[in-house]
Amino acid sequence: CASRSGGPYRDDVFMMQIHETIESIRTARAGCGRVAFVPTMGNLHDGHLALVREATRHADTVVASIFVNRLQFGGGEDFERYPRTFESDCRKLTDAGVAHLFAPDESVMYPHPQTYHVAPAPAHADELEGAARAGHFRGVATVVLKLFSIVQPDAAMFGRKDYQQLLMISAMARQFALPVRIVPCETVRADDGLALSSRNGYLGDSHRADAPRLFRVLTSVAQAVRAGNDRYPALERDAMAELAAAGWEPDYISVRDADELTRPTDHSRRLIVLGAARLGGTRLLDNVGI
Repeated sequence: CASRSGGPYRDDVFMMQIHETIESIRTARAGCGRVAFVPTMGNLHDGHLALVREATRHADTVVASIFVNRLQFGGGEDFERYPRTFESDCRKLTDAGVAHLFAPDESVMYPHPQTYHVAPAPAHADELEGAARAGHFRGVATVVLKLFSIVQPDAAMFGRKDYQQLLMISAMARQFALPVRIVPCETVRADDGLALSSRNGYLGDSHRADAPRLFRVLTSVAQAVRAGNDRYPALERDAMAELAAAGWEPDYISVRDADELTRPTDHSRRLIVLGAARLGGTRLLDNVGI
């Protein structure tokens, strides 16, 4: 791959410029017209590349970033072992049409201790994923706001698989009047229904074969609600029990208002069922709209 010092990654049809410093990416961005941004932590898969393809529809230039953000990892989580696959990622991004890659190290993103943070609203930060991963969304919101400040995109792509994150970032952009449009992108799935995720690579063969169970369980709950079953707590308990009986460790299965992420009310216009569970040592996350 390219050097990580502003050199180009080249193939036969495209050149992608790699930037390690804020000054470099800002200089490049100034001549890019409308920019669509795809922030990532690397270890890219087809879900990330679908975000890039969508980004090409929204701007003149696509900029991506690769940065494994320590702030969003809690104690005992997988920051140190999170896969770093920079060369492979460069090839994939180039083939997908990315013009500029911002790939800073921690000394660039956090040259001093990050003592200022974005504190998302409790409805987004303390429920579901926030309850299971204390401080996670504070770390996500802080790095995303910083990346937006650095790259200054006109649009940014985020996948629906991380639905709570999508709502939180959309609300942050709206409430801070950030000049960036948040574009939701559909979840990309394997043929057996498993939502693509960088952490799927942690699954051994037997666990990979069972991994689509989470999507099936969520789909079953969604179908029951569509059929008129509004006994949400019972549906949630039964779904978690089904996962547990199969050897999973469920964190939550929850039917929520799709706009507010609160418990459903008579005024909810759309619903969604979200779930997270561990299979072996791997934590999987998914959701199904209702």
